[in-house]
Amino acid sequence: MKKFLQNKKLLTTFVAIALVFIVLAGSVSLRNRRNSPLFIQSFGNDVVAIGSRIVDVPVGLISGGLNHVNDILNTEQENDYLKRQVTDLGQTKARNQALEAENKQLRDALKLKDTLTGYNLINASVISRSSDTWSDLLVIDKGSSSGIKKNQAVVCGGGVIGRINEVSAASSKVELITTSDRSANRFAVQAKASNGKNVHGIITVTSNNKLAFTQVVDSQKLKKGTKVYTSGMGGNSPKGLLIGTVAATTRDSFGLSNLIQINPAGEINDPSVVTVVSRKVAN
Repeated sequence: MKKFLQNKKLLTTFVAIALVFIVLAGSVSLRNRRNSPLFIQSFGNDVVAIGSRIVDVPVGLISGGLNHVNDILNTEQENDYLKRQVTDLGQTKARNQALEAENKQLRDALKLKDTLTGYNLINASVISRSSDTWSDLLVIDKGSSSGIKKNQAVVCGGGVIGRINEVSAASSKVELITTSDRSANRFAVQAKASNGKNVHGIITVTSNNKLAFTQVVDSQKLKKGTKVYTSGMGGNSPKGLLIGTVAATTRDSFGLSNLIQINPAGEINDPSVVTVVSRKVAN
């Protein structure tokens, strides 16, 4: 015991441990007896709470702002994605419409093959059509190397749309039936009148860019809806190609003769695939 008391370090350690236990026991006892914490503890708690609030407010604002920015970015990405989908849908729809129109023209060309005996049919694609000569000319991707010759009839959509005007080795120009050029080589046509006789004339273009059947005798006997065909009396154009149907009969600008308006049967506005009709034997 004397050695223990003489050892100051050991004694000091023992006293410190005893004091710690006494303080802890007193604190627990005091806390259990008090309804509120000590002032220092309460002050510390308040400081911590206020500090956490001060920190939480800007952190919450920053976090909320980041969330809003993230939402905006996500919305923008979704919007861009939807726009791309709408664009793709529009392109797909336009492509399908173009393919449907092209398929119809090809089907019409195949039907034509069954009826035009004695003639070769050459299918070609339209590769150029200038805006300033929209009603006059278009260019196809077949030429003399494919058997194309000048004045051959060109059909699209089941009806005549023009004739070959100029031929190169790999391309040709088609003069449309709606051309306003007065020097154009016009189609000689015929239609069966109500009395059973054939009425002959030529196709021209009126001042308001409408097709007309002119130089006709007994035009009053041509009823509305009567079909008008090529007569085979001009150039390399075969007989029996459909030009259109009679729409109405009026008087010309001078009031001297009848003017028979024609609704064209061919696809003139938007041809993509055409058929050139070529004779098998020379004239």
